[in-house]
Parts: sequence; structure tokens; C-alpha cells
Amino acid sequence: MTGELHEAKRPVSAVLAGPYGHPFHPMLVAVPIGAWVASMVFDLASRFAPDPGFLAEGSKWLIAIGVLGALAAAMAGFLDLFAIPAGTPAFRTGLLHMGLNLVITAAYAAGFLWRQTGPAAGTAAGTAAGEVALGPLLLSAGSLALLVVSGYLGGKLAYRYGVRVADEVTQAGGFRR
Repeated sequence: MTGELHEAKRPVSAVLAGPYGHPFHPMLVAVPIGAWVASMVFDLASRFAPDPGFLAEGSKWLIAIGVLGALAAAMAGFLDLFAIPAGTPAFRTGLLHMGLNLVITAAYAAGFLWRQTGPAAGTAAGTAAGEVALGPLLLSAGSLALLVVSGYLGGKLAYRYGVRVADEVTQAGGFRR
């Protein structure tokens, strides 16, 4: 068991996944999370602003940035998943985390396309010009809710199972006087 635990803390490729104790995946997920949360703020603001077109357009491009960032984070995360021994609770949690993130990314990519090609490019019929339609807004809200669940699972991988976190002996060095 100790060998498996040690294996899950070491990168498959330090160049691609980040060096020991400093994985790239947690750093990269800040991009899609930030972009998608900001896009939701823009979506909601577009429902109240007197001239919402710039907010709807900004939200659309924040979604695109989030999708690109998610693809980069997924590559590093996939390498981290390879380091976890198959059949373990940590591996099953990692698979669920990955699966949710793939669904979320696909939903946001579909939402971006919907806003590009939908009625009045994602604006609601009979609403102020540029206001984000209810459909794309609900898709983003649902995707964001799933992102919270996936983030919880990612936190469980790092903080409960210690995946790609330095071992206790290495961590103890930060607490010596």
C-alpha cells in the first residue's frame, strides 16, 4: 500500500504534469473556473443592463477561453490520473472527476456554438438587444453547478487522498523552525 501511495504522488512526466509536489493541473484549472464564473456574471448582468450586447459578447468569449483552458487542464489532469493505481478509491474518484469535467467542457462548447448560431446569436426573442437568452443562460448555470461538484471531487483527490501532493516527510520540512 505504501508503494501505491508514493506512486500517486509522483508525476508520470514532470515536464508535462509538473514536478513533484507542484502539479500543473491545479494551476491550470483556475483559467476555466475563472472564465466560466465570470461568464455567468456577464450573463446575469446582461439581463439587467440597459445595453447588454457587450456583456453577452463578453460572456461568449469567456466561455471560449474557459473551454480552451479546460482542454489544457485536462491534459495535465489526465497524466495525474495515470499516476493513481487502478482499482483504488482515489482512481474511481479521479475517473468521476474527469468524466464530469468532460461533460462540463462539452456543455460549455455547445453553449458557445449555441450563442454563435442560435436565434439572434443567443439573444432571447422579444428581449432587449443582446440580452443572453434563457436557454444558454440555464445551460451555463447547470454546467457551473456540475463544476462545483467536480471541484469538490478534485479537492478530495488532493486533500483527502494526497494525489500529486508531496509526502508527509517532505511537507514536514515546511513546519520546522
